[in-house]
Amino acid sequence: MFRLDPITRKKFTRFRSIKRGYFSFLILVGLIGISLMAELLVNNRALVVKYNGDYTFPTYGAVEVGKEFGVTGVQANTPVNYRQLKETFKNEGKGNWVIMPLVPYSPYENTTYQGVFKPAPPSTATEHYLGTDSTGRDILARCLYGFRTAIFFAFAFLILTYMVGITIGCLMGYFGGWADLLGQRLIEVWSSVPFLYMVIIITSVMPSTLPASWRIGVLLNVLVLFSWIGITYYMRTATYKEKARDYVAAAIVLGAGTPRIIFTHIFPNILATVVTFIPFTVAAAINSITALDFLGFGLPPPTPSIGELLKQGTANLSSAPWIVSTAVTTLVIILTLVTFIGEAIREAFDPKKHTFYQ
Repeated sequence: MFRLDPITRKKFTRFRSIKRGYFSFLILVGLIGISLMAELLVNNRALVVKYNGDYTFPTYGAVEVGKEFGVTGVQANTPVNYRQLKETFKNEGKGNWVIMPLVPYSPYENTTYQGVFKPAPPSTATEHYLGTDSTGRDILARCLYGFRTAIFFAFAFLILTYMVGITIGCLMGYFGGWADLLGQRLIEVWSSVPFLYMVIIITSVMPSTLPASWRIGVLLNVLVLFSWIGITYYMRTATYKEKARDYVAAAIVLGAGTPRIIFTHIFPNILATVVTFIPFTVAAAINSITALDFLGFGLPPPTPSIGELLKQGTANLSSAPWIVSTAVTTLVIILTLVTFIGEAIREAFDPKKHTFYQ
């Protein structure tokens, strides 16, 4: 059975006692859970359709055409507009019905306002609760899906960055000598390469026909290549310190291999350093992807993005202030929650508060 040691339990108890950080963690987990169910809450595809006694669940199913639900004319062979279908069934009164999500719009769907594609103010009548952007896309849908994209991009960034940084830092600190000196010189050279220029060059040469998932993957790898250096120095210093302890010498005498000594014996004792930096790394990743999207070098369009909403909002500040206000509010809430969690974790895992020695 998996059991935590007494010191770790004290750290988690301390974290729960810091109410600001603990409740921020619960709220962030709740937002992530909502974003995972985004298709059930914000989507232009129906949750349930009853037609002639048969039930259909289109949300996660295949795209259906209008003739499958009795639609005739031009729309018979085009994807179903479930909002119109709902009104049609309601007017026919034949016992057929459609249940739509709370926000019946897709983050990619363009709707007109006064006959043209332009920003529409928030309205409960049209169910655009936060309005639309400059091309008629629902802002609430863009924010929710943009949050999901940003947070999981940040988690992927965190995992890859720490895998590279922790491995290199631990190896430098454990072997020392020429390996440490060579590693430091290579890091100094690599850190002098301008990050923003490299992003601009790489994004400009990527073909537009490349799938969006590949372009996001390339952007993620570029960010990781320029972001692993910071955690490397912390791991190097912490490994140097732990290497001098008696348990490492005992492991060497007993014949333990280098990977086992580093990752089984040393790494668990420096894990607190890693944990305290995780929330701040996530916040930095969200900041980075938002800034790159704002500059036009981030996620490929039309991927929902908070940075892209900020860009639109600043361009339409006087005519559509709801765009920038929504984007700024969303970004501030996310970063505030992550920062509060980071401060609570740093205080809870402070080694000066928890020790085996009196």
